[in-house]
Amino acid sequence: MQIELLNDQGLASSKVDVPDTVFGREYNESLIHQVVVAFQANARQGTRAQKDREQVRHSTKKPFKQKGTGRARAGMTSSPLWRGGGRIFPNMPDENFTQKINKKMYRAGMASIFSQLAREGRLSVVDSLTVDSPKTKVLADKFKAMNLSSVLVIADVVDENLYLASRNLVNILVVEPRYADPVSLVHYKKVLVTKAAMDQLKEMFA
Repeated sequence: MQIELLNDQGLASSKVDVPDTVFGREYNESLIHQVVVAFQANARQGTRAQKDREQVRHSTKKPFKQKGTGRARAGMTSSPLWRGGGRIFPNMPDENFTQKINKKMYRAGMASIFSQLAREGRLSVVDSLTVDSPKTKVLADKFKAMNLSSVLVIADVVDENLYLASRNLVNILVVEPRYADPVSLVHYKKVLVTKAAMDQLKEMFA
């Protein structure tokens, strides 16, 4: 399979050969959905907390007499049926949201995402991406010249200049191949991969 090679102006100058094992797989929507949901769930923190009827602040006095009022009997105001009462099944801080995805499924899901991006024309290859100074404007002008506003860059090495220049740009993310995640691949409109990073992706997901 071949993918277009972009120049500094964002134009396709030629095409490069890429392995079909990573960029030529069939689209597996259910697997991609499972991988994306699992990644988001594993990043979730169980920091929310609610109170049950034992923990809520209340009085143990009976609100009104048992009979004769015409109302339903009530023992205390901490009942989950009452406003301000405890929750029946409260969310606890130690709740675990993680989902397990084995390595074979994860590699197949990532390869399916890369393949679909290549078919849609959202994946391109560049020779390299470097900046001489850690200036945000320098990198912003480079992407503007390439007519890219929302882009995920997968570079073989992210040096200090490239990291500092890209960290404050909106809708721009520069990562190494090992940090490429399924959510970012789906989110950004364009994905740029350097030639050296392409070899690493082949080793990781082939």
